[in-house]
Order: sequence, then C-alpha cells, then structure tokens
Amino acid sequence: MQSDLKQASDAAMRFDVAAVRKVVERLFLSTGMAAEMARDVTECLLTADMMGHATHGLAIAPWYIEEIRNGGMRLSGEVQTISDRGACLAWNGRRLPGAWLVNRAIDQALERVSQYGVVTVTIAEGHHTGALATYLPRLTDKGLMVLLACSGPASQGVAPYGGTVGLFTPNPLSAGIPTHKDPILLDISCSITTIKRSGQLAQAGHQYPGEWALDAKGRPSTDPQVLSHGGSLMPVGGLDHGHKGYAMALLVEALTQGLCGVGRKDNLSGIVMNTFLQVIDPAALGGAASYLDETTWLTDACHANPPKPGGEAVRVPGDRARARFKEAQERGVTLDRSIVAGISRYVLEIGEEFPQPL
Repeated sequence: MQSDLKQASDAAMRFDVAAVRKVVERLFLSTGMAAEMARDVTECLLTADMMGHATHGLAIAPWYIEEIRNGGMRLSGEVQTISDRGACLAWNGRRLPGAWLVNRAIDQALERVSQYGVVTVTIAEGHHTGALATYLPRLTDKGLMVLLACSGPASQGVAPYGGTVGLFTPNPLSAGIPTHKDPILLDISCSITTIKRSGQLAQAGHQYPGEWALDAKGRPSTDPQVLSHGGSLMPVGGLDHGHKGYAMALLVEALTQGLCGVGRKDNLSGIVMNTFLQVIDPAALGGAASYLDETTWLTDACHANPPKPGGEAVRVPGDRARARFKEAQERGVTLDRSIVAGISRYVLEIGEEFPQPL
C-alpha cells in the first residue's frame, strides 16, 4: 500500500480551492441543478478531497453527471414526507441528490433540536450521499453530537461473516463528537475497504495489502478484480474477527433500511441510498458543559497516551482529516491527475477549463 500512496502522490497536483469550487459548481448548474443543489453537491465532493477522502471526492463527479443524464439522479421535485412527529421525521428522497437531501435533513434537525433535545431524520431512496464526514462539522461546530449512517438497498458487495455472496454495501457509519477543542470526526465502513477503493485498485492493477476479499468460491483473495467475478468484500475484522464488522453492518441496515421503511426486501434497482441522521443536544441530557468537559478530557487522554516504540503520536478520528483540510485551504487541494482528466472533459463541454495547478 505504501507504493500505491507514493504513486498517487507522484501523480497529484494542487489547485486553488475557490477556483475549483467555482468551476465545479458551474458544471453542476449546467446540468439543470438548482443553485442550492449545485452548491451542496460541489461542497460535499470538494470537502471530501480536502479531507483526504479521494474515493468520494471529485473523482465521482463524472459519475454524477452521467447519473443526471440517464435519469438516475433526479433534479426536480420535493422530498415526500412519510411521517413527522416533531422529534422524528421520515422522508422519501425520490432519487434527488444525496448531498442536498442530507443538508436539508440537517436544516430540519437544527430547527427542532432545541425543543426536542434529540431529533432523528430518515431518508429513503435518495441518491448518493458522498463522504459522511463532510457533513459532521455543521453540527459539531454548534456543540451538537451527530450520528450519520447510510446504505444502498439496491446494491451488494459485502458478504455476511461466514458467507460467500455479497449482501450488504460497505454501510458507512459516522459520528461527530464536539469537544472544547477540535471535534472527533468518525467515519468508518463496516467492510474492510470500500467498493470504490476496490475499483480504483483494480483499475490501477494493484492488490489489496491483505486478504480483504473472497472470490466466487469463498477463497480469501488479495485481488480486487474478484469483486467483478462473483466475489465479495469481507466485513471489518476479516477472517479472524469479521463477525464484528458483520454486526456493525446489521446495525446500519436496521437504522437505514428498517427505520426508513424501504430496503432490500423491496427489490430496488439503480443507485439508491438510505440515510439515518440523529442529532443530539447534550444540554438536554447530562448538560453541555459536562459533556464537553468529558469529551475534551477523553481526547486529551488519547493524545497523551504514550505511542508504541517508533510510532507516531496517538490521534483521534478526525485529526488527520482536519489537518489535511487546513492544508488544502492554505496550499490548495490535492487532486490526482486522473481525477482532473476525468472531470476536465465535462468542464470543456460547457465551454470552460479546469483551473491550472498551483
């Protein structure tokens, strides 16, 4: 994997963040997206790259454009409200852009959380949401804790532990935990890696650094190509402790499909994403000050923990993403040449050019 990272670094360039944001937003506006949708989608993808989540950054912008062109991603209409009990709100997203849907759900949670203390929003049948970590600071910056998860009820690729046929998606689970200092930003998948990362490795002719997949006969494999030939990803923990990732996947399925009221049992097709959002105001429970004192103490204790011999200082989730984001703001966002080439073709179609590297 180190060689993969070095090759990626060698092929990467830095670009002015504002210039990239401007041209990408114009690209999505050219598809017929409303201004608010184009803003939300652009910010989600760009922020993912700035945080270092390149698999869910501008690399997937061309895919989004094609989904719009073939009707997979809808640009018109409103969400359908399935249920609204004040503290609990359920929507059908009607294949509208995932970034726009999640931000609208956050808007609703922010309007209601001071009254109810805990607000939960489910979104069935939205389109792709992007990297979940990108949404968390909107809430942690306000001292609110957030749980955010999603799954794709029309897609498979991750086998249940002990099985050999893909049943789940990687089922990301994220959380934002505010402190007196920087927040903890957790964003993990229930599988060892993601489908998109596997595709990138396969396209580049690279192997997994370990036996992360099963081939069609259930044999462990380091080859990401097996996913295209009836294979599947293993849950977090792999052959040894994969029951833990499997349990996490079941939890996410219940949150994002059971509570959404629409799921795998409904035989959906195309690109569809179900999302679970829960926003918690610590002031409604043990108290905001006590909460922040505790989370800050815990973060400081982790940072102060002696590292293993020759190892780096202990981090908490979000430390690296935050450092990368700050660096991107100051020095420009890092994009691989293949990402720039992929999106530039669409930018040229609207009579513009992608910004030159710094």
